[in-house]
Formats: sequence, C-alpha cells, structure tokens
Amino acid sequence: MLESMTDSLGAADIGVDRFGERATLVQFSSAFCQPCRATRRVLRDVSTMVGGVTHVEIDAEGALELVRRLGIVSTPTVLVLDAQGRTVRRAAGQPRRADVIAALGEAVA
Repeated sequence: MLESMTDSLGAADIGVDRFGERATLVQFSSAFCQPCRATRRVLRDVSTMVGGVTHVEIDAEGALELVRRLGIVSTPTVLVLDAQGRTVRRAAGQPRRADVIAALGEAVA
C-alpha cells in the first residue's frame, strides 16, 4: 500500500536534471535485493504506459545522506513525486502495479 506523504525533493537530489513532465517514480534499491528487481520491472512498465512519467532508481548504499534524510529503512522503497518534486505517496516493499497507477493518478491530478 502506498501511503500519503508531503516531502519535497529537488531534481538534483535524485540525480536527474528535471522531474518527469507529469510525475516521477523514485525507487531506492540495494544490490542483492530480489524484490528490487521485480519493483524495477513494475515501475519501468508503468512509466512506459503512462506518458510524462519517469522512473529513477537510486542505489541506497550510494546515497546514504539522502536515505537518512528521507528515513528510508528498507529496500525497495518507492516514492511517487508530482511534477514539482513533492512526494505524494511512499511505499516500502514491492508495490502492486495497480497501487502505482492509483498513486500516479493522485500525483498528476
């Protein structure tokens, strides 16, 4: 389940020049995380299906300052950002495709 959030990030915080035109799916992963691989597939599929949505994957071990700032405690953790970088949803664990699509509906509304 993706929970509501109100954090805001800058594009540079997640290593991109700009956010997705409509939304950005940010995935925090680790090297040996099996659910991270499945989450990557789900988020890539959804970002391909929904125009203006970008998927960004961040290695949690390589971004410890950001991980601590955001309170990321497990991988995968997914943030759904609106076009301005505000976190509208957050989930730990492998999300269901339907939950990601519903969260995107909120982000682009």
